[in-house]
Parts: sequence; structure tokens; C-alpha cells
Amino acid sequence: MANDKIGPKRLVVGAHYGLREWLAQRVTALVMIAYTVIVLICFLTGSNFSYEGWTGLFAQEWFKIATLVAFLALFYHAWLGMREVYLDWVPATGLRFGMYVLTIVWLVGCAVWTARILWRA
Repeated sequence: MANDKIGPKRLVVGAHYGLREWLAQRVTALVMIAYTVIVLICFLTGSNFSYEGWTGLFAQEWFKIATLVAFLALFYHAWLGMREVYLDWVPATGLRFGMYVLTIVWLVGCAVWTARILWRA
């Protein structure tokens, strides 16, 4: 008697998600490293270390966009990490779902706050 659940026709649930999350974690880390290098270059090559100098740097549209992209990468990176922590350490499905929701709300709120800070008048 053959078992259809073993072998090449077996339905694997959830196993294919690991590579996508692993790759997303690495890509977001590379985005944050690139932004850090950009900020360091601006800092080390700049001569105006006053408030006006930093506001002048952040007044440039490309720097605002780079900052927003870096923070969005940070928030997604944090979500991927927290999701794995919850999956590993919170066995109760309802509690884990509640923690997911709270984390998502917190990270989306941080993203909105970041955009508001960068483009405030």
C-alpha cells in the first residue's frame, strides 16, 4: 500500500518561506549598511557640523528619500526578526497573533512618524 504523503508528490507547507525571509533580512541589512556609509561620507567630508549644516543636509530631497528607505528597511527587518522570535517562543496561537498585530501597528506607526518628521514644514 503506497502512502501518497511521502515522496515527490508530498505537500510541503511552510517550508518554502524560509529562503524568502532569509533573503529579505539580508537585503534590508544591506540597505541599512549603504545608508550608514552615505551618512558617514557626508559626515566625514562635511565641514559644517552645526544645526544649520545638518538641517541643510536633511533638506535635500534625495537625502530624505534615502533616509525614509533606510528606515522602512529597518522596520521590515525588525518585523522579520520579531516574527521569528514570536514563532519560536510564543506557543499560544492567540497570544502570538495579538503580538503580531501590536508589532505591526507599532512599526506602521513608526513609519508614518518617520515620514512626518522628514517632510514636516
